[in-house]
Amino acid sequence: MSAYVVVGAGPVGVETARLLGDAGHDVIITSRGVNSENRTNVRSVRADATDPEAFTQICKGADAIFMCAMAAYDRWPTDFFLIVDGVTRTAENVGAKLIILGNLYGYGSNPEGLLRPDQPLDPSSRKGTVRTIMWQRALRASVPAIEVRASDYLGQGAVTYFSLLALPSLLASKPVTFLGDLDAKHAWSFTKDVARTLVAAAGYAGAWDRAFHVPSQHISPRELILRAAAFLGQEPPALGTYSYAQMEEFGMHELVEMSYLFERPLLLDASDTESLLGVKAQEIDVMIADTIEERRR
Repeated sequence: MSAYVVVGAGPVGVETARLLGDAGHDVIITSRGVNSENRTNVRSVRADATDPEAFTQICKGADAIFMCAMAAYDRWPTDFFLIVDGVTRTAENVGAKLIILGNLYGYGSNPEGLLRPDQPLDPSSRKGTVRTIMWQRALRASVPAIEVRASDYLGQGAVTYFSLLALPSLLASKPVTFLGDLDAKHAWSFTKDVARTLVAAAGYAGAWDRAFHVPSQHISPRELILRAAAFLGQEPPALGTYSYAQMEEFGMHELVEMSYLFERPLLLDASDTESLLGVKAQEIDVMIADTIEERRR
Protein backbone atom coordinates (compact mmCIF):
# COMPACT_ATOMS: atom_id res chain seq x y z
CA MET A 1 0.00 0.00 0.00
CA SER A 2 1.06 3.60 -0.62
CA ALA A 3 0.88 6.88 1.27
CA TYR A 4 -0.82 9.92 -0.23
CA VAL A 5 -1.56 13.52 0.64
CA VAL A 6 -4.62 15.24 -0.81
CA VAL A 7 -4.49 19.05 -0.74
CA GLY A 8 -7.96 20.58 -0.66
CA ALA A 9 -11.11 19.37 1.09
CA GLY A 10 -13.66 20.29 -1.57
CA PRO A 11 -15.94 17.63 -3.10
CA VAL A 12 -13.24 16.24 -5.40
CA GLY A 13 -10.53 16.24 -2.74
CA VAL A 14 -12.77 14.52 -0.19
CA GLU A 15 -13.90 11.88 -2.71
CA THR A 16 -10.30 11.29 -3.83
CA ALA A 17 -9.21 10.74 -0.23
CA ARG A 18 -12.15 8.41 0.37
CA LEU A 19 -11.34 6.27 -2.68
CA LEU A 20 -7.68 6.01 -1.71
CA GLY A 21 -8.53 5.15 1.88
CA ASP A 22 -11.07 2.51 0.88
CA ALA A 23 -8.37 0.94 -1.30
CA GLY A 24 -6.21 0.50 1.81
CA HIS A 25 -3.77 3.36 1.34
CA ASP A 26 -2.67 5.73 4.10
CA VAL A 27 -4.12 9.15 3.30
CA ILE A 28 -3.82 12.64 4.74
CA ILE A 29 -6.25 15.27 3.48
CA THR A 30 -5.34 18.86 4.21
CA SER A 31 -6.79 22.34 3.87
CA ARG A 32 -6.71 25.59 5.80
CA GLY A 33 -10.07 24.77 7.34
CA VAL A 34 -10.51 21.00 7.31
CA ASN A 35 -13.74 19.91 8.92
CA SER A 36 -14.14 16.54 7.24
CA GLU A 37 -14.72 13.52 9.43
CA ASN A 38 -11.86 11.06 9.45
CA ARG A 39 -12.64 7.99 7.35
CA THR A 40 -11.01 4.59 7.00
CA ASN A 41 -7.27 5.13 6.51
CA VAL A 42 -7.88 8.89 6.03
CA ARG A 43 -6.68 11.54 8.47
CA SER A 44 -7.71 15.20 8.22
CA VAL A 45 -5.03 17.80 8.99
CA ARG A 46 -5.35 21.56 9.03
CA ALA A 47 -2.41 22.91 7.03
CA ASP A 48 -1.31 25.75 4.78
CA ALA A 49 0.18 24.42 1.54
CA THR A 50 1.68 27.83 0.72
CA ASP A 51 4.25 27.22 3.50
CA PRO A 52 6.43 24.48 1.98
CA GLU A 53 8.73 24.17 5.00
CA ALA A 54 5.86 23.33 7.35
CA PHE A 55 3.97 21.38 4.72
CA THR A 56 6.99 19.20 4.03
CA GLN A 57 6.79 17.87 7.59
CA ILE A 58 3.21 16.74 6.96
CA CYS A 59 4.00 15.14 3.61
CA LYS A 60 7.09 13.13 4.57
CA GLY A 61 6.79 9.58 3.25
CA ALA A 62 4.13 10.43 0.66
CA ASP A 63 4.34 8.60 -2.65
CA ALA A 64 2.23 11.26 -4.38
CA ILE A 65 0.55 14.58 -3.58
CA PHE A 66 -2.80 15.45 -5.13
CA MET A 67 -3.19 19.21 -5.66
CA CYS A 68 -6.98 19.62 -5.48
CA ALA A 69 -7.06 22.97 -3.68
CA MET A 70 -9.10 25.83 -5.12
CA ALA A 71 -8.49 29.57 -4.87
CA ALA A 72 -11.37 32.03 -4.76
CA TYR A 73 -12.55 32.60 -8.34
CA ASP A 74 -11.76 36.32 -8.29
CA ARG A 75 -8.32 35.76 -6.72
CA TRP A 76 -6.78 33.20 -9.04
CA PRO A 77 -3.98 35.51 -10.26
CA THR A 78 -2.92 36.34 -6.70
CA ASP A 79 -3.58 33.14 -4.74
CA PHE A 80 -3.25 30.13 -7.01
CA PHE A 81 0.46 30.49 -7.73
CA LEU A 82 1.27 30.51 -4.02
CA ILE A 83 -0.61 27.25 -3.56
CA VAL A 84 0.83 25.37 -6.53
CA ASP A 85 4.36 26.61 -5.83
CA GLY A 86 4.11 25.48 -2.21
CA VAL A 87 2.77 22.07 -3.19
CA THR A 88 5.38 21.65 -5.94
CA ARG A 89 8.28 22.55 -3.64
CA THR A 90 6.94 20.18 -1.02
CA ALA A 91 6.70 17.35 -3.56
CA GLU A 92 10.32 17.99 -4.51
CA ASN A 93 11.37 18.07 -0.84
CA VAL A 94 9.83 14.67 -0.09
CA GLY A 95 10.34 13.07 -3.53
CA ALA A 96 6.63 12.60 -4.18
CA LYS A 97 4.93 12.49 -7.55
CA LEU A 98 2.59 15.40 -8.27
CA ILE A 99 -0.99 15.10 -9.53
CA ILE A 100 -2.66 18.41 -10.38
CA LEU A 101 -6.41 18.87 -10.68
CA GLY A 102 -6.87 21.25 -13.61
CA ASN A 103 -9.51 22.31 -16.10
CA LEU A 104 -9.98 23.29 -19.75
CA TYR A 105 -9.40 27.03 -19.49
CA GLY A 106 -5.85 26.81 -20.84
CA TYR A 107 -7.03 25.75 -24.30
CA GLY A 108 -8.51 29.21 -24.84
CA SER A 109 -11.41 30.25 -27.04
CA ASN A 110 -10.03 29.31 -30.47
CA PRO A 111 -9.89 25.49 -30.71
CA GLU A 112 -12.67 23.74 -32.61
CA GLY A 113 -13.67 20.11 -32.47
CA LEU A 114 -12.60 17.69 -29.76
CA LEU A 115 -10.13 19.03 -27.21
CA ARG A 116 -7.20 16.61 -26.86
CA PRO A 117 -4.98 16.44 -23.78
CA ASP A 118 -1.83 16.62 -25.93
CA GLN A 119 -2.73 19.77 -27.84
CA PRO A 120 -0.89 23.02 -27.02
CA LEU A 121 -2.34 25.35 -24.42
CA ASP A 122 -3.26 28.77 -25.81
CA PRO A 123 -5.16 30.69 -23.11
CA SER A 124 -7.35 33.64 -24.01
CA SER A 125 -8.37 34.69 -20.48
CA ARG A 126 -6.69 35.61 -17.21
CA LYS A 127 -7.93 32.43 -15.58
CA GLY A 128 -6.75 30.33 -18.50
CA THR A 129 -3.35 31.99 -18.29
CA VAL A 130 -3.18 31.21 -14.56
CA ARG A 131 -3.99 27.55 -15.17
CA THR A 132 -1.42 27.34 -17.97
CA ILE A 133 1.34 28.86 -15.84
CA MET A 134 0.46 26.54 -12.95
CA TRP A 135 0.94 23.51 -15.19
CA GLN A 136 4.15 24.90 -16.66
CA ARG A 137 5.57 25.34 -13.15
CA ALA A 138 4.61 21.79 -12.25
CA LEU A 139 6.33 20.51 -15.40
CA ARG A 140 9.53 22.30 -14.39
CA ALA A 141 9.62 20.46 -11.08
CA SER A 142 12.18 17.73 -10.44
CA VAL A 143 9.42 15.19 -9.75
CA PRO A 144 7.03 13.54 -12.25
CA ALA A 145 3.70 15.32 -12.73
CA ILE A 146 0.30 14.61 -14.25
CA GLU A 147 -2.54 17.10 -14.75
CA VAL A 148 -6.11 15.81 -14.75
CA ARG A 149 -8.32 18.27 -16.64
CA ALA A 150 -12.05 18.42 -15.99
CA SER A 151 -14.85 20.44 -17.52
CA ASP A 152 -17.73 22.06 -15.60
CA TYR A 153 -18.72 19.98 -12.61
CA LEU A 154 -21.91 18.16 -11.76
CA GLY A 155 -22.28 16.29 -8.47
CA GLN A 156 -22.59 16.79 -4.74
CA GLY A 157 -20.95 19.98 -3.54
CA ALA A 158 -20.14 21.20 -7.06
CA VAL A 159 -19.96 24.99 -7.28
CA THR A 160 -20.10 25.75 -11.00
CA TYR A 161 -22.21 27.62 -13.51
CA PHE A 162 -25.06 25.10 -13.43
CA SER A 163 -25.24 25.00 -9.63
CA LEU A 164 -24.96 28.79 -9.34
CA LEU A 165 -27.20 29.96 -12.19
CA ALA A 166 -29.65 27.19 -13.06
CA LEU A 167 -30.15 25.00 -10.01
CA PRO A 168 -31.48 27.61 -7.55
CA SER A 169 -34.18 28.65 -10.05
CA LEU A 170 -35.07 25.02 -10.78
CA LEU A 171 -35.43 24.22 -7.08
CA ALA A 172 -37.69 27.25 -6.69
CA SER A 173 -39.75 26.34 -9.79
CA LYS A 174 -38.82 29.63 -11.47
CA PRO A 175 -37.66 30.51 -15.01
CA VAL A 176 -33.99 29.74 -15.61
CA THR A 177 -31.49 32.20 -17.05
CA PHE A 178 -28.13 30.79 -18.17
CA LEU A 179 -25.15 31.69 -20.38
CA GLY A 180 -24.31 31.57 -24.05
CA ASP A 181 -25.89 29.25 -26.62
CA LEU A 182 -28.35 27.01 -24.81
CA ASP A 183 -28.16 24.44 -27.60
CA ALA A 184 -24.37 24.13 -27.88
CA LYS A 185 -23.08 20.72 -26.74
CA HIS A 186 -21.02 21.06 -23.57
CA ALA A 187 -18.84 18.65 -21.59
CA TRP A 188 -19.98 18.03 -18.00
CA SER A 189 -17.64 16.26 -15.56
CA PHE A 190 -18.99 14.32 -12.58
CA THR A 191 -17.10 15.07 -9.37
CA LYS A 192 -16.87 11.37 -8.57
CA ASP A 193 -15.47 10.65 -12.05
CA VAL A 194 -12.91 13.42 -11.52
CA ALA A 195 -11.80 11.74 -8.29
CA ARG A 196 -11.66 8.32 -9.98
CA THR A 197 -9.47 9.77 -12.72
CA LEU A 198 -7.11 11.33 -10.18
CA VAL A 199 -6.77 8.04 -8.30
CA ALA A 200 -6.21 6.07 -11.50
CA ALA A 201 -3.59 8.59 -12.65
CA ALA A 202 -1.58 7.93 -9.48
CA GLY A 203 -1.02 4.37 -10.64
CA TYR A 204 -0.23 5.23 -14.25
CA ALA A 205 2.78 3.19 -15.38
CA GLY A 206 3.51 5.13 -18.55
CA ALA A 207 5.49 8.32 -19.03
CA TRP A 208 4.40 11.15 -16.71
CA ASP A 209 4.60 14.92 -17.34
CA ARG A 210 1.41 14.68 -19.37
CA ALA A 211 -2.30 15.46 -19.05
CA PHE A 212 -5.43 13.31 -18.94
CA HIS A 213 -9.00 14.46 -19.54
CA VAL A 214 -11.82 13.40 -17.24
CA PRO A 215 -14.35 11.26 -19.15
CA SER A 216 -17.43 13.48 -19.39
CA GLN A 217 -20.94 13.58 -20.81
CA HIS A 218 -21.78 15.99 -23.64
CA ILE A 219 -25.22 17.61 -23.63
CA SER A 220 -26.38 21.17 -24.17
CA PRO A 221 -27.30 23.45 -21.25
CA ARG A 222 -30.91 23.32 -22.46
CA GLU A 223 -31.02 19.53 -22.32
CA LEU A 224 -29.32 19.50 -18.92
CA ILE A 225 -31.82 21.99 -17.49
CA LEU A 226 -34.79 20.13 -18.95
CA ARG A 227 -33.55 16.80 -17.60
CA ALA A 228 -33.02 18.35 -14.18
CA ALA A 229 -36.55 19.75 -14.25
CA ALA A 230 -37.91 16.32 -15.19
CA PHE A 231 -35.98 14.76 -12.29
CA LEU A 232 -37.65 17.27 -9.99
CA GLY A 233 -41.05 16.37 -11.43
CA GLN A 234 -41.54 19.83 -12.90
CA GLU A 235 -42.82 21.16 -16.19
CA PRO A 236 -40.08 22.50 -18.49
CA PRO A 237 -39.13 25.97 -17.23
CA ALA A 238 -38.95 29.11 -19.35
CA LEU A 239 -35.34 29.55 -20.44
CA GLY A 240 -33.32 32.65 -21.20
CA THR A 241 -29.71 33.85 -21.36
CA TYR A 242 -27.86 36.71 -19.72
CA SER A 243 -26.38 39.43 -21.89
CA TYR A 244 -22.92 40.76 -21.08
CA ALA A 245 -24.53 43.96 -19.83
CA GLN A 246 -26.78 42.02 -17.46
CA MET A 247 -23.89 39.99 -16.10
CA GLU A 248 -21.97 43.18 -15.36
CA GLU A 249 -25.06 44.82 -13.87
CA PHE A 250 -25.67 41.87 -11.54
CA GLY A 251 -22.03 41.75 -10.40
CA MET A 252 -21.19 38.60 -12.34
CA HIS A 253 -17.89 40.07 -13.52
CA GLU A 254 -15.89 36.84 -13.30
CA LEU A 255 -18.42 35.05 -15.50
CA VAL A 256 -18.10 37.53 -18.36
CA GLU A 257 -14.49 36.53 -18.94
CA MET A 258 -15.31 32.82 -19.18
CA SER A 259 -18.67 33.02 -20.95
CA TYR A 260 -16.99 31.95 -24.22
CA LEU A 261 -17.04 28.41 -22.84
CA PHE A 262 -20.80 28.31 -23.47
CA GLU A 263 -20.98 30.25 -26.72
CA ARG A 264 -20.16 27.26 -28.92
CA PRO A 265 -19.68 23.49 -28.45
CA LEU A 266 -17.13 22.44 -25.82
CA LEU A 267 -16.19 18.84 -26.60
CA LEU A 268 -13.69 16.70 -24.74
CA ASP A 269 -11.63 13.76 -25.99
CA ALA A 270 -11.02 11.45 -23.02
CA SER A 271 -10.19 8.31 -25.01
CA ASP A 272 -6.70 8.15 -23.47
CA THR A 273 -8.20 8.14 -19.99
CA GLU A 274 -10.64 5.41 -20.91
CA SER A 275 -8.03 3.17 -22.54
CA LEU A 276 -5.00 3.82 -20.32
CA LEU A 277 -6.63 4.48 -16.93
CA GLY A 278 -9.82 2.45 -17.29
CA VAL A 279 -12.16 5.29 -16.25
CA LYS A 280 -15.45 5.95 -18.03
CA ALA A 281 -18.04 8.67 -17.48
CA GLN A 282 -21.09 7.99 -15.36
CA GLU A 283 -24.50 8.43 -17.01
CA ILE A 284 -25.79 11.99 -17.14
CA ASP A 285 -28.95 11.17 -15.17
CA VAL A 286 -26.81 9.83 -12.32
CA MET A 287 -24.82 13.08 -12.34
CA ILE A 288 -28.03 15.12 -12.21
CA ALA A 289 -29.49 13.07 -9.37
CA ASP A 290 -26.28 13.39 -7.34
CA THR A 291 -26.23 17.15 -7.91
CA ILE A 292 -29.84 17.73 -6.91
CA GLU A 293 -30.41 15.30 -4.05
CA GLU A 294 -27.90 17.03 -1.78
CA ARG A 295 -29.56 20.41 -2.35
CA ARG A 296 -33.01 19.00 -1.57
CA ARG A 297 -32.05 17.70 1.85
